[in-house]
Amino acid sequence: MLKILIPTFMLMLVAWLSTPKWFWSTMTLNSLLIAMLSVTWFNLPYEHMLIVNNFMGLDQLSSPLMILTCWLLPLMIMASQNHLKNTTLSWQRTYMIMLIILQASLILAFSATEFMLFYISFETTLIPTLIIITRWGNQAERLNAGTYFLFYTLAGSMPLLIALLIMQNSLTSLSFIILDLMPPMMLTLYYNKIWWAACLLAFLVKMPLYGAHLWLPKAHVEAPIAGSMILAAVLLKLGGYGILRVSMMLSQASEELSYPFIILALWGVMMTGLICTRQTDLKSLIAYSSVSHMGLVIAAAMIQTPWSYAGAITLMISHGLTSSVLFCLANLNYERTHSRTLLLMRGSQTILPLMMTWWLLSNLLNMAIPPSTNMWGELLIITSLFNWSSYTILITGISTVITAVYTLYIYLMTQQGPTIKTINNIFPSYTREHLLIVLHLMPMFLLLFNPGLIMGLY
Repeated sequence: MLKILIPTFMLMLVAWLSTPKWFWSTMTLNSLLIAMLSVTWFNLPYEHMLIVNNFMGLDQLSSPLMILTCWLLPLMIMASQNHLKNTTLSWQRTYMIMLIILQASLILAFSATEFMLFYISFETTLIPTLIIITRWGNQAERLNAGTYFLFYTLAGSMPLLIALLIMQNSLTSLSFIILDLMPPMMLTLYYNKIWWAACLLAFLVKMPLYGAHLWLPKAHVEAPIAGSMILAAVLLKLGGYGILRVSMMLSQASEELSYPFIILALWGVMMTGLICTRQTDLKSLIAYSSVSHMGLVIAAAMIQTPWSYAGAITLMISHGLTSSVLFCLANLNYERTHSRTLLLMRGSQTILPLMMTWWLLSNLLNMAIPPSTNMWGELLIITSLFNWSSYTILITGISTVITAVYTLYIYLMTQQGPTIKTINNIFPSYTREHLLIVLHLMPMFLLLFNPGLIMGLY
């Protein structure tokens, strides 16, 4: 654990002291070295949690998410290079330090074995993300987006804090390990059911659940490329991780309490898919597709079966890489056309043919074609939902078709058709951009050979 955390904190010193000439190269190489070291977390020696110290530990549920977090930092640095080229060096250093603080707080959140430490790390991620959106965002609406993000997250987190204090008072411990050894909590009294809802509310807003999702498209659209990548790839998964951790403590007596959330999540999968089919803004479309995929994860986590847990963690990792690469591609379009409108990049396959290949592969992964890990995650979730209730096959089946429709819509609108005259003067793609996309897609193809690495404990 320390071999990753200490170099991550030392990166802040590197960011502040490195020379202007080698600033981007030094940061990229150092963060990539940390990312490569983090891959060793796949090779955990035990089936159960590996305790590092009193407050931190690793297991097959948290380690894939921590590796994903470490893997994204060099990619965010590479993607941000063009966005920050006209800013002063001190602002570039500050931006980099925000990304490093965000990564460190995410690693602490995923490795925490104590609920209060997890809550503090969970809330700490809010500060650097808010600064990144409001300071380096693209449009004048970024302050409004930051306000939405802040108040939605805080409003959801307050009941969780109260619930944790009540739990500490009654159980005298908030350690995951001790709570796992206790008998499941039977929710018989009325106020216990309110406590159950309070425990999950913060995570449902963070995922987000359909109905509490309005902050997400705004935050994605206004955020710079690194903000969009970390939001889609890791911060949404922090909510899913929280739900999986909390639901393990809850007994099957809470089944009927989860029915409204499962129904709302499944309804959201279909509704946000339909919203995607009529979007003209590329980043907004990808943001709504994230809400749709996370709805499946919420439903799977609430069912509390081994298959649904395995499907949830698999889909979270797969979607993290897929949505991140889609945002990168959308940003590459934006840097050339200075617009997020789908139509303004029409027919770009004749101008940037290799970029068209990356668009095709990314869209196929988003569509969950076999034998991708996205498909394994969705298949496990759909099967466990069908086992829970056969009626859910209608919603999940329709949602799969809608996902294919809007994914093809993205590809056809940006790549096919007659070339618009205004994009004849765009600059060509760079090696840095192709390397960025390859480093997203390569883990996806490598995981095809051993998807069990990201299927968790179950």
